[in-house]
Amino acid sequence: MTSARRRPYGVRSAPYAFLLPAVILFALFFALPIGYALWLSLHKVKVSGLGLGAGARKEVWAGIGNYTDALTDSELLHGALRVVGYGAIVVPVMLGLALVLALMLDADKVRFTPFTRLAIFLPYAIPGVVAALLWGFLYLPDVSPFYFVLDKLGLPQPDLLDGGPLYLALSNIAVWGGTGFNMIVIYTSLRSIPAEVYEAARLDGATPLQIALRIKIPMVAPSLVLTFFFSIIATLQVFSEPTTLKPLTNSVSTTWSPLMKVYQDAFGKGDIYSAAAEATIIAIVTLVLSFGFLRAANSRNKQEAAR
Repeated sequence: MTSARRRPYGVRSAPYAFLLPAVILFALFFALPIGYALWLSLHKVKVSGLGLGAGARKEVWAGIGNYTDALTDSELLHGALRVVGYGAIVVPVMLGLALVLALMLDADKVRFTPFTRLAIFLPYAIPGVVAALLWGFLYLPDVSPFYFVLDKLGLPQPDLLDGGPLYLALSNIAVWGGTGFNMIVIYTSLRSIPAEVYEAARLDGATPLQIALRIKIPMVAPSLVLTFFFSIIATLQVFSEPTTLKPLTNSVSTTWSPLMKVYQDAFGKGDIYSAAAEATIIAIVTLVLSFGFLRAANSRNKQEAAR
């Protein structure tokens, strides 16, 4: 009776057949490159003699030597510190603006909401390299209309591509491009809140500001966690903006961020083994920070649910 009710083999294997293309793509373009990078990070090139002729350059086992060199590399450490300072500006400003804009769009008396929503989101659709080039030329004193206006008004003209202001210039590009995406995520979460919740709050005498602070923000906390998580990952992987601005200023070095250091070692110096070790370290740090943050957020949500 049991054997008679069994589904045919073709029916039972159909889900695996549908999953097979995705598994193949995952293996070829994700798992295999990661495995190859790990393999490279554990090897190095040994040069014999002058490095000329067949067999003069051999790939040998390096163990954790590449990782030790990467962790003691001052350029990689300084790049990480620069990214921390960059992220301390980008993440709170971008998420704060996204939350405020989402709350404003969710207000009852807002007009032209579809157009405004699209206008805020549109910068996210512009590629990062194009956005960096656009803002880079706006930062240049010789071609920027902002500097022309400041000069006519007799106001000081700060050089945003030199020294400390460089962090603000880079952060502005990231905030301008990423606020719209985070706003859409938070706004979508706001629109999913039942209208009955707002009606009950209004009957209790709550003002729009109290509804926003005591109802809307706490109820979109999961969206805030998600956007914070994505923002942290994007900050740790900053590459396009400083690389694009580098030809415009001498303040951006070839190793300004950790990923730029990886790129320079791999394609500038030709040392793909050290670059693989550095990339692995960056990936591990990103994974640890992401996992730790998500675990802390889940623990907090469980504590609030238990109250």
